Amino acid sequence: MVTTKTHAALLASPGLGHLIPTVELSKRLTTHHGFDVTIFVVTTATDSSETTKSPILQQISNLNGIDIIVTPPVDVSDKLDPKNPSLGLQIVLTMLESLPFIRSQILSMKFPPSVLIVDLFGTMALPMARDLNMSTYVFFATNAWFSAVTMYLPFITDEAFSRHANNHQPLLIPGCEPVRFEDTLETFVSPWGPIHEGYVNAARSILSVDGILMNTWKDLEPGATKAVNDHDILGQFIKRPVYPVGPLVRTVEPVEKKEGESENEDLILGWLDRQPAESVIYLSFGSGGTMSEVQMRELAYGLELSQQRFIWVVKQPVQGDACAAFFDTMKDGNGFTVEDYLPEGFVSRTKNVGNCVPLWAPQAEILKHPATGGFVTHCGWNSVLESILSGVPMVAWPLYAEQKMNATMLSEELGVAVRATAAEGGVVCREQIAELIRRVMVEKEGIAMRVKVKEYKISGEKALSVFGSSHESLCQMAKDCELHDLSQSSHEAKARGA
Repeated sequence: MVTTKTHAALLASPGLGHLIPTVELSKRLTTHHGFDVTIFVVTTATDSSETTKSPILQQISNLNGIDIIVTPPVDVSDKLDPKNPSLGLQIVLTMLESLPFIRSQILSMKFPPSVLIVDLFGTMALPMARDLNMSTYVFFATNAWFSAVTMYLPFITDEAFSRHANNHQPLLIPGCEPVRFEDTLETFVSPWGPIHEGYVNAARSILSVDGILMNTWKDLEPGATKAVNDHDILGQFIKRPVYPVGPLVRTVEPVEKKEGESENEDLILGWLDRQPAESVIYLSFGSGGTMSEVQMRELAYGLELSQQRFIWVVKQPVQGDACAAFFDTMKDGNGFTVEDYLPEGFVSRTKNVGNCVPLWAPQAEILKHPATGGFVTHCGWNSVLESILSGVPMVAWPLYAEQKMNATMLSEELGVAVRATAAEGGVVCREQIAELIRRVMVEKEGIAMRVKVKEYKISGEKALSVFGSSHESLCQMAKDCELHDLSQSSHEAKARGA
């Protein structure tokens, strides 16, 4: 690598939802801001072999200025409660186990990085970075509202948490929308447990970094992006520069595909080519999202009732665990076929209007296709941004993590989605599913949402363009990194002279 460039190490925690924005940030740092980048991809024992072959990494493997280092797979299953394995704890433990390897790799580099950028689950690497005289940044691969809540977390009193957890009162965040109890995070429901304490400690460590990046843009979230930098609002607590640098999403580029994958993709996109404009609803619940068998059947019947063309990415059902596929996204399904869990005759009855695709589909390509007119989504932020930048309105169906906050923002603030609500028993019924799909696809409400989401699409593209707000924000972050490098070089020169 060239020594005159700023060299940044980016640490991507397990899961495609964390890897994709890390990769896209790396591409912008190299192509637009002259950085050299090393991406550390942390892997688990269940997904590492496939992650190294994933199209996302293939896409950047030949780009100048970017190196990829995949950590040895980590298995932390013996440290988890087998009856209730916490997803967040599993990610954190995996990151901790990977740190010695990452440190040794950095120390072995001829031109080691001077900057470390971590996501929310990588904050335990910050002390290592400071020990190695690196400047430190945290990258929130999500919206400004959730980022603001996390950064304000150490300042929320026990009394406020008690009112929220016990009395279901909203959490008040300066300059931002309150967090309603029905949209809250798992850690806020039991705010005195070890997972919550770990989250608060991570939030405290974030406030010690040199800067904070967010995968959003000013015009999408004017209130929250202002609040985190305004010293009269949240900025007085954060006291660190906050850079909105989004929307960073996976771009549609040709990559070498595994055997069978190209054929499947061609079939899907070829079928879309034959459909009328904006006539197909796409259904996918992310790389980690799962639902019960009862819910899958209701969704199938709801699709039939809606009478709309569709592409549905179908996964094996799991009872009681909405993120069961998070560490198992690339498995072959052990012989799984979509007919195994869908109503009898569903696939044959809908063969002329729909496609049930097992496990995976080319989401970015589907959303950008002219035939796609709606998206039933779990509201993971990557999927949200891909939908917005494709001009596609949504049916918001949140499953876990901060997705309920995302769904509220999409449906109530931005007006680009309608929201699914589960009935008693936690199941969204077929009648509601059909109604929501039709509201997006064929009713006047859907037409209005389509107009709004296309306005946000233009806004997001403008933010990333030269002189756009996010481009300028990342320019400022790059300048701050260069100043750190100059200061560090000057300090080292003085030390040698002494």
